[in-house]
Order: sequence, then structure tokens, then C-alpha cells
Amino acid sequence: MSNLLVWAVRGLLALCLQICCPAARFQKEESVRRDPAYAVYETYRYAYERYGYLFSYAEETGGEGTVAVGNRSWQGEDGNAGAADREQESTGADGMKTEQTGAGSALSASSLARLQDYDYLMKQYFSVHASTTADRGLMKVEKLLGTDVRLTKNPDVPQILIYHTHASETYADYGPQNPDASVAGAGSYLAELLRQRGWNVIHDTTAYDRKEGKLERSRAYTYALEGVQGILQEHPTIEVILDLHRDGVSDSLRLVQEIQGKPTAKIMFFQGMSRTPEGEIAYLPNPYLQENLAFCFQMQLACGRYPGFTRKIYLKGLRYNLHLRGRSSLIEAGAQTSTKEEVWNAMELLAEAADSVLQGE
Repeated sequence: MSNLLVWAVRGLLALCLQICCPAARFQKEESVRRDPAYAVYETYRYAYERYGYLFSYAEETGGEGTVAVGNRSWQGEDGNAGAADREQESTGADGMKTEQTGAGSALSASSLARLQDYDYLMKQYFSVHASTTADRGLMKVEKLLGTDVRLTKNPDVPQILIYHTHASETYADYGPQNPDASVAGAGSYLAELLRQRGWNVIHDTTAYDRKEGKLERSRAYTYALEGVQGILQEHPTIEVILDLHRDGVSDSLRLVQEIQGKPTAKIMFFQGMSRTPEGEIAYLPNPYLQENLAFCFQMQLACGRYPGFTRKIYLKGLRYNLHLRGRSSLIEAGAQTSTKEEVWNAMELLAEAADSVLQGE
């Protein structure tokens, strides 16, 4: 049965249900009143039906599928489009070493030439979920490196916001004896490290993934958007927004690398593209997408001085509240199998990279 026929049948059944069952109409009207997002769902029902996989909650990056990049696609190294289980951090998928150049350092002519090759750039630095696309117009190294994301440091006003859409996420050694072994605890440490470097940082520890004391992630991004917008209204000087998470992987997987003699959790920069493989999602605009991609890419290069520290930048179809400022990124710090020590060591390197990129060093 064709998709068009399926949708027609669904529509006819829904219409019959409303005619024959006033209670169903009442339930729908009640849904609209209780949840404004339902009206958006009604307006863009076609998108939900066609791209339903985009709208389900899926922070786990281990789903199977084909990685879609521009007009071509390829499977991940192990046939899995998820980032967590297949990263080749210091060696690219084709066996070539990735660039280990800080964002502020001058790239050699040969390095720049390789990065100007779209296929090389995408394969080495990005993992693109099948729900989205990253076309050549966006992913030009000249734009990724040429976009100025520097920020003049002003310790007198807030400039950086760290928050957690999923503040309830914890690490392997979380417990009564270690209550800060969580993404919120990691965010507190990252905020302190950045303050030590002269930045004025606000750390929002609100648990947007909890409602009335219970875990509730189905609307966490909606709650987080409301909370962050309130903070930005109160502190309009904020120019950098970091949403710190931890990944969810198989229990047998350890995202850890020894760096300078310390066990260090791997991190992953994550960007929502606000687009499906067929183009932009009109009702989820992100005017800062190009700047955010540049910010992530320059951070990735700055972290490159520590081989194995970062996973590939992960791109996915929706927006994930990354449309509020031009220097925004969702960052996955380790996973549920990581320890507090490993994550704290990672925060030290992340603070160094952020400071370097923002100062243009």
C-alpha cells in the first residue's frame, strides 16, 4: 500500500471517529487547551506522519541507519549510524590521521586543502544522522573556520550559560557518597573552571527532565526552552550557551581515553540542524545554525591537541534549543559508564578549549 493511500485511509478513519464519537472530538479539544504543542502537531501533522522518527525522544546516538550527507550517504564503519559505538577518534574512517591543530593555530596548506574536500571533511569530523542532511553550502571549511566566534571577555556581566536539559543524568559512581557525580555536578565544575579563566558564568541546575519529582523527559526540551529564555531575558549579555549532557551507551562500552596520564571521558559536540533530508523544517528556524556549526568545529579542532578526547561532531534533524544564541552547543560528556574522575578530567580540557576558541588563541 502506498504512503499516500495509507495517509488517506488514516485521515478517513480519523474523520469517521470524530463524526461517530463526540467524545473523541472533546478529547482533541481538551488536548489543544492543555498542550499548546498539540496545535503545532495538528498544523504539521504531515511532517509528523512522514518524519515520525524525528519527533520521538532519542538522545541515544546508537540507532542503526544510513548516514546521509548532502546527496550521498554511507554506512558507519560498523554499519551503525550511531556515534557512540563506532568512533575512530584519532584515526579517521579511511585510516588517515585527523587534524590535531588548535582552532587558533594556522593550518598548513596541505591540511587546509584536505579540509576543503567536502567528503574528507564530513567523513573525518562529522557523524550525520539519517534524519538530517549537511549539504555543501553549509559545510564549507572556509565558513567553519572563517566565522568569527571570538568574544571579548567581560567579567562584570554574564557571558556564558551552562544548563542541562537532562539534569537527572548521572555517572557510574553516583550515590550518597558521591552526590555530584552527575551532569549537573560536571556543569558546576566546568563553570568554576571557566570562572577561574576570567569568564562570568551562570550555571542553571534546574531539572527540566523532572515533573513533580518524577522523571519526565517527553517535554524536557520545552521546559528547558522556557527556562533558558527567562534567563536570557534577565541576562541579555549571555552570548555562549552550553547544554551539558552525558550519552547513553551499551553497558559494555567505556568512552574513556588516557590523556596526560589521566583517565578522561570522551566528549561529543552535538548540533541540531533544523532540517530533514529534504530541506529546512520551516517551523523550527535556527538563524544561528552556521555560527553554531563554526563554533563546534573550532572547538573540535581546539580539542584536537589531545588525540582521542573528542568523538565526531554529531548532527541530527531537530533544533534542540540551539537557536537562541550563535555560540550554542549541546555537549555529551562521557556516558552512564563514565566515572566522576573521568568526567572531571574532561571538563578541564573542555574549559581550556572553550577559553581558547572564545579568545581566538
